[in-house]
Formats: sequence, C-alpha cells, structure tokens
Amino acid sequence: MNIRNDIRNIAIIAHVDHGKTTLVDKLLHQSGTFRTNEQVEERAMDSNDLERERGITILAKNTAINYKGTRINIMDTPGHADFGGEVERIMKMVDGVLLVVDAYEGTMPQTRFVLKKALEQNLTPIVVVNKIDRDFARPSEVVDEVIDLFIELDATEEQLDFPVVYASAINGTASTNPEKQDENMEALFDMVVDNIPAPIDNREEPLQFQVALLDYNDYVGRIGIGRVFRGTMRVGQQVALMKLDGTVKQLRVTKLFGFIGLKRVEIEEAISGDLVALSGMEDINVGETVCPVDHQDALPVLRIDEPTLQMTFLVNNSPFAGREGKFVTSRKIEERLRAQLETDVSLRVENTDSPDAWVVSGRGELHLSILIENMRREGYELQVSKPEVIVKDIDGVRCEPVERVQIDVPEEHTGAIMESIGARKGEMVDMINNGSGQVRLIFMVPARGLIGYSTEFLSLTRGYGIINHSFDSYQPMQPGQVGGRRQGVLVSMENGKGSSYGIMGIEDRGVIFIEPGVDVYEGMIVGEHNRENDLVVNVCKMKQATNIRSANKDQTVSMKKPRLMSLEQSLEYLNEDEYCEITPESIRLRKKILDKNEREKAAKKKKMAETK
Repeated sequence: MNIRNDIRNIAIIAHVDHGKTTLVDKLLHQSGTFRTNEQVEERAMDSNDLERERGITILAKNTAINYKGTRINIMDTPGHADFGGEVERIMKMVDGVLLVVDAYEGTMPQTRFVLKKALEQNLTPIVVVNKIDRDFARPSEVVDEVIDLFIELDATEEQLDFPVVYASAINGTASTNPEKQDENMEALFDMVVDNIPAPIDNREEPLQFQVALLDYNDYVGRIGIGRVFRGTMRVGQQVALMKLDGTVKQLRVTKLFGFIGLKRVEIEEAISGDLVALSGMEDINVGETVCPVDHQDALPVLRIDEPTLQMTFLVNNSPFAGREGKFVTSRKIEERLRAQLETDVSLRVENTDSPDAWVVSGRGELHLSILIENMRREGYELQVSKPEVIVKDIDGVRCEPVERVQIDVPEEHTGAIMESIGARKGEMVDMINNGSGQVRLIFMVPARGLIGYSTEFLSLTRGYGIINHSFDSYQPMQPGQVGGRRQGVLVSMENGKGSSYGIMGIEDRGVIFIEPGVDVYEGMIVGEHNRENDLVVNVCKMKQATNIRSANKDQTVSMKKPRLMSLEQSLEYLNEDEYCEITPESIRLRKKILDKNEREKAAKKKKMAETK
C-alpha cells in the first residue's frame, strides 16, 4: 500500500480559549510561510470582526504550511459546543489531531466533547499542554487528567499511547520537556511529521471527494471545501455529484483551489489526501460526494448535529420601525436568512403562517446571537422572541435536550450554586475539591433551565465563578416550569424621551435599563420591577416649573447607574409575552402587545384558558 509521505492532515481541537488559534498563528510564522515583510495580524485565522472582538473562533478555517519538504494541512476548529457541527465534520477530513489543553485549567467540558469526536473517528492524537509559562501551571497533573479522560472515553491502547508536547503558543516555543522550553516550535513540527499517519496514495483509483465545509463568495458562488479520499480531480473534468437525497447531478469542475498560509491558490489538479476547495457547483452541500460519472460510489453521509434551540424572527413592527436600519422588509430579512443557510449547516429556517415571521433553529444561544449580531451590523432591523428548546418525540416519549454543566467556583459559593441549579431541575453528577479553595461541580441540567442562568450565576458567585456547558443528550421531559425569569418588568406608558426626573421617580421600584434622553414608546420595557408583577410607569414625566424657590433646591441628587444589557443578556432576559427589537444602533425590550388595556385583556383570556 502506497502512502503520500509529503503530506499530513491535522485538526487542532480544544476547549474554548485554550490557545488553538494563537498556536496556528505561531506555526504559520515559524514555518516561513509568510514573507519577511508581510503584514500579518495577531490571531490571523480569526478573520471576521466578531471573532476578533470576542477572541473566539466561530467558523472552522483551514491553512497549510510547508515544513522540511512536508506539507502540513491544518484545520483550526471552534471550541464552543454551539459550533460543534463544524468540529464533527472536520474530523472526517484529517488523520490526526492536536489536542490543546491549558496547563492550568486542565481538561474542560469542550475538551471532552471534541476529544470524544476525534476518538470515534480513530484519529491519532498528540497532546499539546499549552500556556506552560502561566503562573501555577501544573503540567504533570494536567497530563494525568488527559489520561483519565481518554480512559473514560474508551480510548484504544494505541490512542492511549499518545505523545505529549509542552508549549507556550504566545511565546512561540515548545519542547518535550515540561521544565525547559526550546527556542522555537520545531519539537511540535517534528512530532506531527513523525506521529500523524500519512494519507494513502491511491491516485490511480476512481475519484472520491467529500465536502465537509461550505464557503460562499459573490464571484464564484458556493465553494465546497473537503478532502480527496481517492483518485485524482482535475479542472474541466466532468463529474457526478451524489446528492444527499439520493439523486445524481452531472457537473464540471470549473475551479480548484489549494491552500498555503492564509491564501487560496488556484491549482490544476488534486490527488488523494489533498484538502482542496472546489467551485462551480451551485447546489453542492455538506456530506455530498463527487465521483466519476462512470463509477458512482458515495461516501457515508456526514452526520450533522441537530439544532436544540429555536426563536421566532419577525419583521420589526414597533413605533420606531425603519428609523435606524437599512433592510427592514420581510423580503430582505428572508433573503438574508436563506443566504446564511448556504454556509451554516446547523441552522434551520422555517416559514410560519405569517409572511413576516420565521422560526429559526440553531445549536444554542451563542449560535443564534452571533447570527443576529452579524445581521444588525449589516444594517438589518428585526424582532426576535424568547429562545425555546426544541422538544422531540422519541419512541412516543416527549424528550428535551439536557446539558452537561461544569462549574468552577470558590468553596464558599457551592451551597448557593447547588440550590439555584436544583431549582432548575439540575442533577449533580460529580464534585471535585482539590483543596485549593476552588471546587468543580458537574451537573446534568435541562437546557431550558440554563436559558437566562448566566446573569444569576454571576451575581451568586460575585463574578468569581466559571460555567461551561455542552449538549449531552435528549432525555424525558421534566414536568412543570424550569428556570425562567421571576421578576416582573417596568413598562413605559408614554411615547417620548426618558427624563432624569421621571427616571428618578421610579428608581426605588426596581432596576432601570435606560438613560435620560433615550427615546421610549408605550409598551417598551424600561426596567426590572423588584416584585413579580409588571408595573406601568411614566419615565417621560417632567418637573412642573414654578417661580417659587424650594428650600432643598441646591441639594445634589445622584441617579443610580442603569443596567445596560448586551444582546445575549437581552435574549436571555425575555419572557413569553415579550420581544427583543434589534436595530443597527439599539437593542430594546418590549411587550408583544404595546397597549396596557389590550395586554390586560389578553392576560385574563390566557388565565381563563389555563383554568378550564
């Protein structure tokens, strides 16, 4: 059996923020892929604005470097479970993985998630203990944790015999000795070349190419990125595209791109083992196989994680509709959502009875909020409803998604956390106290119990807690209400501008969400009530001007700081009878029914229906 010794295909996997993208950066720089005078930004692989701002990878990216005559194709994957669909498909394209683990934090929920996917594909692992230069780094304990995790995930004997590299990606150094770093990352490069299996060279056999990722650009349309598993593919070749629904289309390969550094390079042919991008096939989809017309042989379809959370996206119909956005019509919003489906395979968009509303389903709150944030930056204006989990019927039983939650908190907060998760129908699986004052708690919690939990979690732990969660499984639905907001809200009764006088008059009723001078309308939520019911208030009230001087006129009065909520916080905050209005400049919370009397009538009707 021939192998292609000139190439290695690897994916870099890790929990979020353990340094994958920084590591790829340094590998690119040290391999001599960039010209000496080339301007390259930090974390060059995180190419869009949101990735750079948040310091997270949202889309999987691929790059290639040359090292001592070997081409190393590297896939940088996201660490968040919300983008787990990307990770799973990439595992099919590579022969080995670099599992990056923080030398202080050790194995985390996403480490478990991504490693499980890699072991299921029988990939060869190399463990990179990163951030070795951190204070309190504990490399030997972390390696033990990784071994325990491998055993827990039923790794084979060969997989358990993994090599370990100790690295500091930020400094661009690595070595096989935890005590002493080499000056560069050659130890890691050599480890990849020596340990990751080379792809099989079967270029003479009939072609098999499978698409694992999609990209899109306005000039060439849809681009399928994937791996040539067998045979050779050339520009101009007539091929058969084996669709997911079983149909076959005949197409021509118009353009092929290879990767080097951050660039796509046009190539004439690709052979087995190559990772390439292919354009000219408009309706190509993830998991589909390209093969010769006379030898149709489809590869097994890639499994894509099902969405677990859904929201209704609506055309903005508030009194301020159309003031701040460029794209406000249902046609524009629908076009944008359909365009997102071109590249995002974990997303679903369904029409509803109304032409102005769509049900959008995704992998989690982060997945959907990133889509909304991108839309508002592009000039779209829309409204969304409260996120809801997707309930499934499995063998006649109603089942809901359950998340595995890992919480790291100082010891004194464990009681409060256990109580709050218990109230959300969570079940404790494990508790680890390593004597450092920090405790690690692991729970299984229904996903609907976690919606809106992060704000409560931060206040319970005074900001010292860390919470991570990833989808575990569908389990029978827990009865009754789980989670949700307990407080009522303060709702504006007037259209106008919020005034200092009006806001100060209601400060003792709860927490205010707006600043003086902000435009408000009737039915808009302007604060949180400190009781469980909603309260209608007038924040536009002006002080009556008189010509009588008052004795306390010169006393200075200070206003409390309002709670200004981010997009994620606003989405988590919503109740069933509320919408979040999103425009390029503002995020406003509002009641679905703006008029107070109409709202009260609807609430009475609902109550009567429930009692029947």
